[in-house]
Amino acid sequence: MSRTLSIKEAREQLTKLPEEFSAQREPEAVQVTRRGEPVLAILPWDLYESIIETLEILSDPEAMQVFRESVAQLEAGTPTIPLDEAMRRLGWE
Repeated sequence: MSRTLSIKEAREQLTKLPEEFSAQREPEAVQVTRRGEPVLAILPWDLYESIIETLEILSDPEAMQVFRESVAQLEAGTPTIPLDEAMRRLGWE
């Protein structure tokens, strides 16, 4: 996290954070502390959704098995095809 605010500072700046996030190329979460200890994170909605989607994939045993097999195939040197060719074969052109 690139920025830390106390609860008091977060309360004062909360309404400004959406504009700050929009102005940043890759906005990161803001850490909120109480008495110097982290207690909350404030993050842009897109980052939140990305984290949730990642957690859903990581918690799906079938998806993770396919992922591990794919990585093993790549590491073993299994030939690959370009993305445009894969999309054409799948009819997603």
